[in-house]
Amino acid sequence: MRQLSASQLTAPVRALLLEMAFRLPEDVRQALACARGTDRSPRAREILGLLLDNVAAAETESLPLCQDTGLVVVFAEVGEEVCLEGHLQGAIDEAVAAAYTEGYLRPSVLADPLRRNSNTGANTPAIIHLEWVPGDQLTLHVVAKGGGSENQSGLWMLSPSHGREGIISAVVERVRRAGGQPCPPLILGLGIGGNFETAPLLAKRSLFRSLGEPSPDPDVAALEAEILAAVNATGVGPLGMGGDTTALAVHALTAPCHLASLPVALNVQCHAARHGTVVI
Repeated sequence: MRQLSASQLTAPVRALLLEMAFRLPEDVRQALACARGTDRSPRAREILGLLLDNVAAAETESLPLCQDTGLVVVFAEVGEEVCLEGHLQGAIDEAVAAAYTEGYLRPSVLADPLRRNSNTGANTPAIIHLEWVPGDQLTLHVVAKGGGSENQSGLWMLSPSHGREGIISAVVERVRRAGGQPCPPLILGLGIGGNFETAPLLAKRSLFRSLGEPSPDPDVAALEAEILAAVNATGVGPLGMGGDTTALAVHALTAPCHLASLPVALNVQCHAARHGTVVI
């Protein structure tokens, strides 16, 4: 059994959050550059170029990629051979508070959702999801999720008769109606199966996959490709100004579900896909 103190998480999580705030992951940067070279719309290519300029400036000047510096969400995979001592929530919240203070990142968390003047001032508490896995390591998958894209997410409890076409229709219509509000180009996380509460977790977790890497399941990979093509055919384009690049990728995860249900969740991520992983 490996002894691990929760306090050992604070420094690496703090460093990761600062890295995420100022530097876009390379796979997302490359996808934006590729889209700029292939989009048929001159306006879309110009906007994509400006987004890439913003990415470069944020990294050079150590400035936030976006003024909305996100709500911190952590998927914690705890090895079954790890004995974690201390308070996991407290250690992660300490890291969040330190990073958001040191990096001059906007605190965006309200203590009471119905009191708009109840900002906690430290972007805490973070949201933590726990999973027990084999091994003696603790893995933290971290995302700083902006509100504009999160607001355009959705959950549908479809009838099984809706099938594949019903899933595609629901996602495409949601993206079309959202227009420029979630700051496209988007990365779309899709959770299919499970139940009412697990499908959205599948959708959010799918966003950690390397951008554009297809599902290992050929049928799911084909669905991802079909949805991506249909979404890009809407013509919403970068920042809702028209073009071929409404989304950069669709990532889907599936889970077993009740035979009477077809839960489908969509987690919308803007082009500022701030995510990373710490293994301890």
